[in-house]
Amino acid sequence: MARAITIFSARKILTMNAYQPVATHVAVSEGRILGVGSLDDLARWGDYTLDTRFADKTLLPGFVEAHCHAMNGSVWENTYVGYFDRTDPDGRVWPGIKSLDGVLERLQEIERTLDDFEQTLVAWGFDPIYFDDGVRMTTSHLDKVSLDRRILVQHSNGHLLNVSRKVLELAGIDASTDVEGVMKDAAGYPTGELGEMAAQYMAYRVTDVRRFDGINANDLWAFARTATNVGVTTATDLHARVEDNNVNDYLAVTRDADYPLRLVPAAAGLTLSIEEGPGHVASLKRHNNDKLFFGLCKIMTDGSIQGFTGRLKWPGYFNGKPNGIWNLPPQTLTDMVEAYHSAGVQMHMHTNGDEASELMINAIENALLKAPRSDHRHTLTHCQMADESQFQRMAQLGICSNLFTNHIYYWGDQHLALTMGPDRAKRMNACGTAKRLGVPFTIHSDAPVTPLSPLFTAWCAVNRLTASGRVLGANECIDVEDALRAVTLGAAFTLHLDHLVGSIEPGKYADFAVLDEDPTGVPVEVLKDVAVWGTVMGGVAYPGAHNKS
Repeated sequence: MARAITIFSARKILTMNAYQPVATHVAVSEGRILGVGSLDDLARWGDYTLDTRFADKTLLPGFVEAHCHAMNGSVWENTYVGYFDRTDPDGRVWPGIKSLDGVLERLQEIERTLDDFEQTLVAWGFDPIYFDDGVRMTTSHLDKVSLDRRILVQHSNGHLLNVSRKVLELAGIDASTDVEGVMKDAAGYPTGELGEMAAQYMAYRVTDVRRFDGINANDLWAFARTATNVGVTTATDLHARVEDNNVNDYLAVTRDADYPLRLVPAAAGLTLSIEEGPGHVASLKRHNNDKLFFGLCKIMTDGSIQGFTGRLKWPGYFNGKPNGIWNLPPQTLTDMVEAYHSAGVQMHMHTNGDEASELMINAIENALLKAPRSDHRHTLTHCQMADESQFQRMAQLGICSNLFTNHIYYWGDQHLALTMGPDRAKRMNACGTAKRLGVPFTIHSDAPVTPLSPLFTAWCAVNRLTASGRVLGANECIDVEDALRAVTLGAAFTLHLDHLVGSIEPGKYADFAVLDEDPTGVPVEVLKDVAVWGTVMGGVAYPGAHNKS
């Protein structure tokens, strides 16, 4: 029986395929790429159907987002209180809030709509570092919203949480509480701000709220809608719970023929014991299918730089804040790396500060000495403050980096003025150094921390512009071609999926990002503004929210 062949025509196809970087047609059969080139070349495969709907558009490999979270779908069930405008999975724009008073006003508006007094008021996206007065939210501020309601306000970075007085009371958090991350005032009383996972879990346990990483099938469908809107066809859920109910939801959506996204859930190492975690993560691979790729583990080391919980080497924070918080003791983190490495599991390690990067580089080096392993592709994700010597060691040890270039725009001004100072801020998310020293790298959004949008992430790496328009570290800029490679084949490499996705070449999945313009043909300043029509995934076209009839 002859195979069914569809040939897609385009104004231009950027393949990320070194031996044929540009084409005009791509042939698809059985969900995979049969060939790429000219129509005359591909017609030799036999009878075909010509699909011309993208004849005036540009095709790229479907974008691969190697650090984001499926809770990008679930957070929209709650109130957005961030500083910048944000777009939800259905294309609606939610305006940002420019002051603490404005945040409290929005919370008051929501509080008045809640009929059930036992319902917890949940908000997300908060970030006080932008407010000029430098005032942090406290229980006294939330008293203006309600004296008795349970209130959770998750910061944009996910590493800090503000809670109401009622939550502190129910959680038993008071002046005597000796848990790292419970912030206290000068008199020793909790302020209601909780940093990192141990302290935050104390609050979540006494509410009716599932943590944002408690993902279900509905969340995964909302996540896929956002991905399609921005051209993403493969995405991580990079701190995934992997209990049976979570696994079943991943399986249910990815077995659906209409689900338009390939998922890579990285098991949350913090939620698993060192003794049982490596074996459990490795065993999850038995569930894998064409749209689901278990087998990755996320190691959470430090916190957030703009939240002042990231761990920094000397001289520390520019404004004199104390050093940040380890989510587990350094020796425990080191033991965890050895256990997962020995079990053959690939790790993506959250390392914001350079002290955290140093800890993980040392841990990987020690693990490799005990159990040599080629092509491990362990990846330092965020890796924001890594210096040249650390990148040199990463290159020698085969460590990849996943750099948080969106930080340059969203927090670059604050890093220069408050967290890092002028000189160190210029080296943040050093794509130029990674390329120069031969460290395999990709770039990411960490959605919902910042918006899922690979073209914006690429724009950040190319231009390194802060929100105020300052160029932060011109020597670390990369060119457009390298940035596009980073969000396609580069990301696929760090996920051990470059044999399946990341470029348009025979044998790989027929996954494409469909753009209205050629991103290499526009001024670099407007790269982020190139419109995305939607995606093709496995040869099936999925229009974005703005292109559905």
